[in-house]
Amino acid sequence: MHRFFLPAAECRNVELQLTEREAHHALHVLRLRPGDRVAVLDGEGREFHCEVVAVVRHAVRLQVVRTELAPAPICKTTLLQAIPKGKLFEFIVQKATELGVSRIVPLLTERVVTHLDEKDVAHKVEKWRQVAIEAIKQCGALWLPQIESPVTPTQFLARQETIELPLLASLLGESRHPRKCFEEFHGTHGRIPGSAAVWIGPEGDFTSSETELILTSGAMPITLGPQVLRTETAALYCLSVVQYELQAVR
Repeated sequence: MHRFFLPAAECRNVELQLTEREAHHALHVLRLRPGDRVAVLDGEGREFHCEVVAVVRHAVRLQVVRTELAPAPICKTTLLQAIPKGKLFEFIVQKATELGVSRIVPLLTERVVTHLDEKDVAHKVEKWRQVAIEAIKQCGALWLPQIESPVTPTQFLARQETIELPLLASLLGESRHPRKCFEEFHGTHGRIPGSAAVWIGPEGDFTSSETELILTSGAMPITLGPQVLRTETAALYCLSVVQYELQAVR
């Protein structure tokens, strides 16, 4: 079944309407016709099974037949990702969305070579959000991750957010296998964490001062094995491990 996305505010009635980008895809790529069945995701846990009732030049009207609701993830995972060069961040957003991340925070670290002005930031964040939307449509995830504006590690930590299990992908000798962190948390609390975060550095890793700052905030250094991974590989590795461990300790 073909999937489309509409913001939750546009999904409050029994009749929905696809316009602009979604309508173009429905009309000119999929060539939908009245009677066809489609699904609409609102990014907030709801999937609407719909029937096409009318097709006009720039819009597609849908009748909601059935609604399914998925609860929010028990553990909300944040990816704190240093921005790599080129379009790699779009790849990371896509794969992180498929792996069930709840939030992506782009990091402007000392070794990040990408420079963004205020106008660039708004454009980039919207582009990354569209990548995430396309990803949930492809994989069927019902929760759209939040994509934040880029910040420095210092700016993020100044918020003093409470994250129950913060992890730092690290090359430090005292790094532990991530499973140890999950087992320790479960042994102490008897449950999985309600929130987790993974810090991923840029090419060349975080600087020593950044690493010290992140560790001082309470993040636990974890090893990703004997190889030195590229930043995008490290992100996928960590999120895959986090999802696996969250499933394993329930």
